[in-house]
Amino acid sequence: MKITFLGAAKEVTGSCYLVETEKSKFLIDCGMFQGSEIEDEYNYQEFAFDIEDIDFMLLTHAHIDHSGRIPLLYKRGYRKKIYATKGTVDLCEYMLQDSGHIQQIENEWKNRKRKRAGKTLRMPLYTADDGKAAMQLFYGVNYDEIIEPSDDVKVKFNDAGHMLGSSILEIWVKEGGKETKVVFSGDLGNKNIPILRDPAIIDEADYLVCESTYGDRLHEDVGDKAKKLMEIIKKTISRGGNVIIPSFAVGRTQELLYEIHKDEELYKNEIEYISKVPVYVDSPLATSVTDVFRKHLDYFDDEARRYVENGDYPLDFPNLHFTHSAEESKALNDLKEPVIIISASGMCEAGRIKHHLKHNLWRSDSTIVFVGYQAKGTLGRRILEGEKTVNIFGEEITVNAEIQNIESFSGHADQKGIMDWISSFKKKPKKIFIVHGEDSAQKVLSEKIKDVLNIETIIPSKYDTYDFESDEVNVAEIALPSDEEILKQIEELRAENDKILSKIKDIISQNRGKVKEVGSDLAAMSDVLSRLKRRFS
Repeated sequence: MKITFLGAAKEVTGSCYLVETEKSKFLIDCGMFQGSEIEDEYNYQEFAFDIEDIDFMLLTHAHIDHSGRIPLLYKRGYRKKIYATKGTVDLCEYMLQDSGHIQQIENEWKNRKRKRAGKTLRMPLYTADDGKAAMQLFYGVNYDEIIEPSDDVKVKFNDAGHMLGSSILEIWVKEGGKETKVVFSGDLGNKNIPILRDPAIIDEADYLVCESTYGDRLHEDVGDKAKKLMEIIKKTISRGGNVIIPSFAVGRTQELLYEIHKDEELYKNEIEYISKVPVYVDSPLATSVTDVFRKHLDYFDDEARRYVENGDYPLDFPNLHFTHSAEESKALNDLKEPVIIISASGMCEAGRIKHHLKHNLWRSDSTIVFVGYQAKGTLGRRILEGEKTVNIFGEEITVNAEIQNIESFSGHADQKGIMDWISSFKKKPKKIFIVHGEDSAQKVLSEKIKDVLNIETIIPSKYDTYDFESDEVNVAEIALPSDEEILKQIEELRAENDKILSKIKDIISQNRGKVKEVGSDLAAMSDVLSRLKRRFS
């Protein structure tokens, strides 16, 4: 058996792993790279495997950095089954179409800029129709159900406690008369997340592939997060400002709604103060997803189920409003009274949140509250790290708003959560592969695991392959350039392309008879575009 790490390797997004056995080849996740321009370009690259060779896919959960390239896989010819929990299937039905819609809108906007600059136009990565069509491949399974997608592979989906339907995968592979068990943590949930159950305990594994998003830090006291949120809201409202919460449409949004309204007795004064302040969930996707939550009450933890059984649905209250149309969303920025706006995307890279940031970042009376992980290079990360001005829709916006971060709302386990979960294995894995984290988080967690649990760890690079038979990592033969080198290549090619376009325009306008020169420059431009296509298609 071999595992090749195709994404979320020394990075947080783009989760994708290729597993090869004697009889089968399958994928675990096929996520989108998110963050800087470099990550965006990774999405356009050819897949590092032959699509025809893949027998099936296992999807840990619906977040776009794990599922977001499935429509592209479908678009390029994949037609085999995708196994996921029923909750994940229901979420993907909305999320993949929404992602395709965002791809179209963002590409349209970028193409307008490219056209004005005389640059080559580009097709969207995929469309909403591609997202919809890909759903025919999904096959829903229950938690704790063991499936056999091929003769030599058995799989069990366990609750990861990260978001509705998220899974820890137990995978048994039979080869050469023996069985090997590999566990994929997926995104491991934070304990005591509202609505969701804690991550399932796994008894044993031969090998573990483990996420490390917060592997170098601890979340603040979970018990204080609701109170802190209430205090931030109260303080902001009292000075006449808006509370803007960039939040993933799935998971964090529903949990925030739950926290804002569930502890009426504990936070009676705060709730009474803000009860007349409208709370707007400005995301059509969040509206649909909240309906999916209603459909899967069996995934709720005991506390949330008790609320439902008592007739108090925790995702609904009198001053809560959902917006649907773009016109409704725009109207929120014309309101004169203070409001709370929860809007996607959680990393501020796309969607309606960018409009709300544009209208509120410059206001010293408003507050931006981050409640989830902000990947390196994203607008959310830059704001959180203290940039004084940011560019939104081509306009420089001064950051005057109060910036707050409540990490304990994160859906990811912190270092202690990860260590406690690994420690709970009765039979510890021989090796742990550290994935899905930034460099510092991976290194710190790796050392912690080795020091405390005495388990060997490996931090694979993108395209590295671990061969279970030889017990070694085959380092990728692909010579990967650094981020700086990639950016330099992009800029050099763009500059070369722009120069050629400019020269062609001059030649055509001034020397219309000189066909030879025009033909020569067109050939040069064609060469540049071919190189761009080879590098980033």
